[in-house]
Amino acid sequence: MTVTREATNKALFRRFHEAMNTRDLATIAKTIDEVVAPDVLFHAPVPTGLSGREALLNVWQVLLRAFPDIHVEVEDLIAEGDKVVSRNTVTGTHLGEYRGTPATGRTVSYNEMFIVRFEGDQVAELWGVVDVFGQLRQLGLVPA
Repeated sequence: MTVTREATNKALFRRFHEAMNTRDLATIAKTIDEVVAPDVLFHAPVPTGLSGREALLNVWQVLLRAFPDIHVEVEDLIAEGDKVVSRNTVTGTHLGEYRGTPATGRTVSYNEMFIVRFEGDQVAELWGVVDVFGQLRQLGLVPA
């Protein structure tokens, strides 16, 4: 794998990521359609019965409804071969229903890491580790 391929993968990841930070569902959906393979394998908790692009879009629908000001800051971005690894800090204000809980008005800041595997110019597979416990603790949904 050449440095050029790795640079291209990082650029594709940044494009995908920048779309998410627009907080505009139409922009996010369009970018998912362009950058993510239709049958992407998404290794993270997703609603039952959804797969591929549909699962990824649904995650963003849920997050935007709950945290309309959500922002994902990339702290580290590493590319090797056909993979890009991103360590992120997510922030947002709980202003809508989330996991059955009405808005609390609380802010959250939690960490996540993703490994993204590319095939050509599309995301073929994603692995995500998200600090959901920290997020729920900050929302008051689990004891501190």
